[in-house]
Amino acid sequence: MPADGQSHIRIARPSRDLAAAERFWCGGLGLSVVYRVEGGDRAGEHDLLMVGWPDASWHLELVHEAAHPVGPRPTEEDLLVIYLDEPVPEDLVARLTEHGGTRVLSPNPYWNEWGVTIEDPDGYRLVLCRRGWSNS
Repeated sequence: MPADGQSHIRIARPSRDLAAAERFWCGGLGLSVVYRVEGGDRAGEHDLLMVGWPDASWHLELVHEAAHPVGPRPTEEDLLVIYLDEPVPEDLVARLTEHGGTRVLSPNPYWNEWGVTIEDPDGYRLVLCRRGWSNS
């Protein structure tokens, strides 16, 4: 089967500053660096940072090409939602903001009622949701 529920997912995004992104996602959220490579300054060469939890079936890929930077263009609805199935710990929110995140209100009242929304240094939104989720 080419793809199923066990297939690994990569969420890829451009980043203005990989060091700032690493502080937020690793130091703030607690993800680990899964892979890193530094490119050069010629076209097509890029720096790459992959972060995730070692046992997860997904990871976040952040890329920056110095010779041809692509600026992030997130919208208010570009969300990475993590379902905690418990109240959102205030110390986690504080750690994320201390590591470069900005707490924001969502234009969707659902996320304000059920979670906390934090923008990463590139403007993409992370929602920590106190609800649980299952596809089954």
